[in-house]
Amino acid sequence: MRVYYEDTDFTGLVYHANHVRYFERGRSDFLRLAGIGHAELLDREDPAAFVVTRLVIDYKKPARIDDALLVRTTYDVFRGARLEVTQTILRGEDVIATADVHAGCIALTGRPRRPPSVLIEKLAGFLKPAP
Repeated sequence: MRVYYEDTDFTGLVYHANHVRYFERGRSDFLRLAGIGHAELLDREDPAAFVVTRLVIDYKKPARIDDALLVRTTYDVFRGARLEVTQTILRGEDVIATADVHAGCIALTGRPRRPPSVLIEKLAGFLKPAP
């Protein structure tokens, strides 16, 4: 993704909260590329969605206007309704920020639920082996 003027603060650096947006886009794009998007999850007979329950970000280097960034996303583990994700924002070889994310799969009532089997099947090849 490209860093635009609107992403920066008065110093020309990416405002810290915008990293959260970049990480969100990385997770969503990963799901879409794996073959299942958020809209598809919501359109099911038993709709499902995700909520972030934990987000830990380590900022390593600043990103600046016009930088081209890559968000590397690893869907690590499903445990019940919880999904653990590791993410890194890169500018070339430079690590800009890292994030450890826990997301919960929920029904539209807001209650936790196991993810649909189609989602687990689509992500199976990407998940780390169980210990």
